[in-house]
Amino acid sequence: MDSHLHLIDPTVLAYDWLAGPLDATFAALEINEEQLSGVDEEAAIFIQAEPIDGQALEEVRWVDSIALASGVVAIVAGARLDRGAATDEQLEALAASERVVGVRHLLQGEPDGYARTETFRRGARQLARRGWTFDACVRESQVADVTALAESVPDLPIVLDHLGKPSVGSASAPLAPGENWRRDLAALARHPQVFCKLSGLPAETGGVWTDAQITPFLDVALDVFGPDRLMWGSDWPVSSIADGSDYAVGSRQQWFRTVAEWAAGHDLDADAIFWSNALTFYGIR
Repeated sequence: MDSHLHLIDPTVLAYDWLAGPLDATFAALEINEEQLSGVDEEAAIFIQAEPIDGQALEEVRWVDSIALASGVVAIVAGARLDRGAATDEQLEALAASERVVGVRHLLQGEPDGYARTETFRRGARQLARRGWTFDACVRESQVADVTALAESVPDLPIVLDHLGKPSVGSASAPLAPGENWRRDLAALARHPQVFCKLSGLPAETGGVWTDAQITPFLDVALDVFGPDRLMWGSDWPVSSIADGSDYAVGSRQQWFRTVAEWAAGHDLDADAIFWSNALTFYGIR
């Protein structure tokens, strides 16, 4: 179960962030060419890919139309949680799709502290009332904001995308896990409704990494969240761009191998990290 898959098609939707090799179609045909070897069954959870404002519902409808062909079993839709009654209307519209199980309001593009505002928290409470989840995609400096959100809306299941985007350096100049990130991740993990995605680190390295560089960050996540609140995600195709200039064929498989070998080295339940934890968090049956 790929807990963090993006699908992109600039001929269907408009995106103002695409550039270089990402400014292309990454949909059913392309993901089927990147299927993982060494697994018996593969499925995915689609995570909104940030089309321009106003196209969140169109994105859900498009993904619904290619879900069977691309292996998508659930959708985390895009939504602004800071618009009061307009947020309520948007969530109601998104609920028309049975595949929608949660929402992502992309916090990494907001100022630090944004998730602590009452306007945002109101929207988060609306998610909780619907029984939906929230994907928190934040920068390292914003992990503490996610903790504050978990404290203020304790009945909202939250998953931290990409381990909170810690500074990992490059393959040639790796960085050790920072003390502030360790501290903030541990504080967040004290909230049992919060899970963590083992995803996105390839993008933080520039698309080229070594296992020795990455595994200390996975170790910290394991230490604080435990094996029952971790889930693997590819962050495809964003994490398949090498040095910002080329699409790296096979990098999704490489990231799968990195995490699989790390899990085996710690004698972890691979079925949990690569399948059932994601099903549990997103309520997929």
